[in-house]
Amino acid sequence: MATPTAAAAENQFGLMAALEQGGVIAWTVFIILVIMSAASWYILFTKLFEQQKILNQAKRMRTSFWGTPSLRDGASKLEKNSAYRQIADDGLRAQDEHTKLTDPVDQHEWLGSSLGRSQAAINSKLGNGLAVLATVGSTSPFIGLFGTVIGIYRALIKIGASGQASIDAVAGPVGEALIMTALGLAVAVPAVLAYNWLIRRNKVIAEQLGSFSTDLHGYMVSNGALKPALASARTAPVAPVKTGPATITKS
Repeated sequence: MATPTAAAAENQFGLMAALEQGGVIAWTVFIILVIMSAASWYILFTKLFEQQKILNQAKRMRTSFWGTPSLRDGASKLEKNSAYRQIADDGLRAQDEHTKLTDPVDQHEWLGSSLGRSQAAINSKLGNGLAVLATVGSTSPFIGLFGTVIGIYRALIKIGASGQASIDAVAGPVGEALIMTALGLAVAVPAVLAYNWLIRRNKVIAEQLGSFSTDLHGYMVSNGALKPALASARTAPVAPVKTGPATITKS
């Protein structure tokens, strides 16, 4: 069982003790790092949910959209407010608006620019919040370093006041400095990893949206002649032909 003296010594060099010794500056640095950490974790989970939703929509789109007799029927089967529904609706709207142009524009270029603009809007929305992760990952170590510098400065002041560099005089400020460095790294490392992971997943989604946009463009400019093969049709196994035993008939 720990004695009161040991408990007091342990509390003297804990996190709360370091913050109390550091004063307003230590508390300010700590609160800023906590806010940055909470923001990065919130963005990570919300973006993962958003990305996974679009990835699930891609799986359902392959089986429900291209198996319909017309694009309007296929668009109606897609989930409302989904990324693929937005591209399909924008393509159909561009196709209808092309006939209203007073200065004729090639349908291929008109549909391509409309689908590209729709895809770019979705990719831009997927990138929202990633700048916060990049900012947290790049600045939080320096914010922690600021607290470290203040802690070292306080340790030097104590050494100058006491006239000797005893461990009792500098243990508190140095411990505060190390804690601030650790907090800065603890905030920065998850933010950097989350940023790189989300960027990679966004690239996968952008490739899938680009493939869908290209297939939709080809289907529309060819009046339905070009249609991507369904995954089930490409991967369906060929059933083996069963042959029965040979029989000999007597004439």
